[in-house]
Amino acid sequence: MKAYGFGISAALAIVAGIGVGWAQTSPASVDGLVSAAKDAAGLEWPGTFLRLCIVPPPATSRGAAGGSAAPAGPPAKNVWYAEPAKVADNLYFLGTKIHSAWALVGSQGIIVLEALFDYAAPDEIAMGMRKLGLEINQVKYVIISHAHADHDGGAKFLQDTIPSAHLVYGGPDWDAVDKSTNHAGGKPKHDTVATDGMKFSVGDASVQIVTTPGHTPGTLSFLFEVKDNGKPLRIAYVGGTAIPFNGSAAYYDGYIASVKKMAKAAADFGATALMSNHTEFDNAFYKAHTAANRKPGEANPFDVGKAAVGRYFTMVEECTAAAKLRAAGKP
Repeated sequence: MKAYGFGISAALAIVAGIGVGWAQTSPASVDGLVSAAKDAAGLEWPGTFLRLCIVPPPATSRGAAGGSAAPAGPPAKNVWYAEPAKVADNLYFLGTKIHSAWALVGSQGIIVLEALFDYAAPDEIAMGMRKLGLEINQVKYVIISHAHADHDGGAKFLQDTIPSAHLVYGGPDWDAVDKSTNHAGGKPKHDTVATDGMKFSVGDASVQIVTTPGHTPGTLSFLFEVKDNGKPLRIAYVGGTAIPFNGSAAYYDGYIASVKKMAKAAADFGATALMSNHTEFDNAFYKAHTAANRKPGEANPFDVGKAAVGRYFTMVEECTAAAKLRAAGKP
């Protein structure tokens, strides 16, 4: 088996040695909130903790866009390209080393989640499906978590390549796409608007929408079940994570409301796995290939248990509360 677990070694070093418990109610100070978030992160979520709780130096500070702007030109392919991988019986990784895309296969079609940067979509999604033996013309829906180029730059390519598939965004993000005059990868045609609680089904597989505005106004998160070695595995998928460190109190309050909403939805759904669209948040690139190379009987690395999924949302909430205090100039 290849070793794929070293991508977050530096992050693990930073959070190593912390306890596995976590505080339900954190002290109302930046240090107290960050400490509680670190405790909740444990060894499962160091990347998210570093991104949301640790303010980078001003020269490298990243805002809510989360790297959404398209680069001046495509980076060298060896920097981003990743082989596709079978993660579970009917779930496939189609992402890059940095950004994730997925194929959920049902008895009556396929749902693709995310469209990547425009330069990556042909190789990773279209060619990746071919390598995995998946028929791209069976795709019924392409669901985009939010309208940033690292996740929707390939939207027009996929819409043109699979004209029978519905392209899905949240309403406010469709508005942003429609108004755009320089959409990365070209502007897709307006199609399906996802609303809270909506389900997109392809026979025996479906994706339930949870609207979680914050990262963008129309950010979508997902709940879905896959089969892993014949057993059900329930997944909570967070559609937008990064936050600015200079936002308004209203922004942070809205973001926290979405975090709480998704945390409850994940708990009610019984999710024991958490996924996202950046490897820095969920270690997806490494976990996907570890899952694909498992020996019979080995657990799926995405299956971390209900408690760890819950701690993810606690950590995000604490980090956001800390950011709110910092932005207000409070210690």
